[in-house]
Amino acid sequence: MAKRLLGKEVNEKLNARIIADCEALKAQGIQPTLAIVRCGERPDDLSYEKGATKRAELLGVAVEKIVLPETVTKEELLKVIDDINANDKIHGVLLFRPLPKHLKADEDAICNHLDPRKDVDGMTDLSNAGVFMNKKLGFAPCTPSACMEILDHYGIDCTGKKAVVIGRSLVVGKPAGIMLMARNATVTTCHTRTKDVPAVAREADIIISSAGVLGSLTKDYVRPGQIVIDVSINWDEAKGGIAGDAKFDEVEPIVEAITPVPGGVGAVTTSVLIGHVVEAAKRTLG
Repeated sequence: MAKRLLGKEVNEKLNARIIADCEALKAQGIQPTLAIVRCGERPDDLSYEKGATKRAELLGVAVEKIVLPETVTKEELLKVIDDINANDKIHGVLLFRPLPKHLKADEDAICNHLDPRKDVDGMTDLSNAGVFMNKKLGFAPCTPSACMEILDHYGIDCTGKKAVVIGRSLVVGKPAGIMLMARNATVTTCHTRTKDVPAVAREADIIISSAGVLGSLTKDYVRPGQIVIDVSINWDEAKGGIAGDAKFDEVEPIVEAITPVPGGVGAVTTSVLIGHVVEAAKRTLG
């Protein structure tokens, strides 16, 4: 039976650090503040907003919500971002994406209009450059950062290990690969054009699966001794709940350790977001 890498355990240590940093900042007259910008009433946005707000309040971070109609124009949204950029009391921004369909063509320009110093969810090009160069330019996306927090918490040393990342999105797969390399792992990225992904995955010491396909990571992808970080959150109609890429009942008995879904990476992602806000506030002191 595999060791379960529980997000709850990671959060206990991570949250204690965030609370201590918040208290230190408040002692210097700084209230770490997150601005949440939402366009419309998407149920998934509302759900994440509720969780982020609750976690922020628990850890001592203030939240300012800016709710715009789904019909918001590009100019109106850019004006909101300009106001946030100019507001020294706001340290981090969560802009819900995808933006409404009529703004899709302008999404990249809108995201890059945000001051990277307040980009706590890795949406700007400069933040991505910071991940690539391992420099503090903005912030890495929260989900791959949560994967690294889990590896660090459980003392999983990546040095010299073979790591396979399944998925090449700019939100998870690509930054996860770069962050693993920064920890001295040898990284292979698998995607929809990779031949014989199961054979490649079996060679790994660490697998990060972000395919976003329910049940796509089967027993054919794994072997004893591996660490599996299951990033994806998929709806499982048969079970009436969420599940990851891994066929958990098949994979868990084989590997050394695995993150469950729910209760794994997703549970840590919100704390990472709040931690980024606090770090952004700390950087203003420098």
